[in-house]
Amino acid sequence: MKSSRGKGVVTAFILMSDVKDEIDFEWVGTDLTTAQSNFYFQGIPDYDNGDNLTVRSSTFDDYHTYEIDWSPTQLTWSVDNTVLRTLKRSETWNTTTSQYHYPQTPSRVQLSLWPAGNPKNGQGTIAWAGGLVDWNAPDVAKFGYYYSMISDINIECYPTPDGANKTGDKAYVYNDKSGMNDSVAITDDNTVLKSLLGTGTNMDADYPKPKDDEEEPAQPSEIATVPGLTGAGPGTNGHPGNDGNDNTVGETGTAGNSGSTGSTSGGIGGFSQGTEDAQISEASPPKGRGLQSSMFAALVAVMGLLVL
Repeated sequence: MKSSRGKGVVTAFILMSDVKDEIDFEWVGTDLTTAQSNFYFQGIPDYDNGDNLTVRSSTFDDYHTYEIDWSPTQLTWSVDNTVLRTLKRSETWNTTTSQYHYPQTPSRVQLSLWPAGNPKNGQGTIAWAGGLVDWNAPDVAKFGYYYSMISDINIECYPTPDGANKTGDKAYVYNDKSGMNDSVAITDDNTVLKSLLGTGTNMDADYPKPKDDEEEPAQPSEIATVPGLTGAGPGTNGHPGNDGNDNTVGETGTAGNSGSTGSTSGGIGGFSQGTEDAQISEASPPKGRGLQSSMFAALVAVMGLLVL
């Protein structure tokens, strides 16, 4: 893959579980010779978990192969087939909770560009991202958007470990709320959700239905597009909506014109491009411009069954 570039713009390749175990590769657009590695246990922020990995050439100009190898006992981050970081589960013991703070639950793969340089973010996040997003940057001026490029994605699962609670092959089910690996069962339970509002505990959850005498309302931006994410705006949640200007927004989140009102297809993970009345600033994209990818519309979720 090739990362994006530019201040405030971050490219991400992460593994995320439903209990917020997380493993990250991230590329800050102002540092094109570094890949950042990180991990979280159940979403607990620990700012000592990150580590910078040096890449031999530009992450924007050149394709590089990035690999996360995740087993029950060890986690490695590799660049171009060279292991640059190793984390052992035994190193993550937390004496306060008497737990290993090690990612250990089934996860999906997510690829994204996100505007860490959004003025609504904390100053620490903005500084880490190299400053506010520059909507007059060369890539935006030439193409109308920021982008990264992905050539291919491969997912390979380890065999089910000995002692796993396995009664089937179709679905992961949590048996309790501890969020630990021993609370996960592999079953043949039905996993089809009625809508993207559904969860493992409420698979029949659906979008609100308009009354007979009402037009279908635009879906609010609070509705999640991918479990755990909000703010993507109408239409990008797999359910058609309306952008507020009588333009139908389809499943791809593309409005009927090139205007940008409210949260639109560029608004992934809580990113809002602002409204027509909003003041255009260094961090506010001009009308019709958004944070996009050349090979995926800002976010692709690959639902991989990663077995620990």
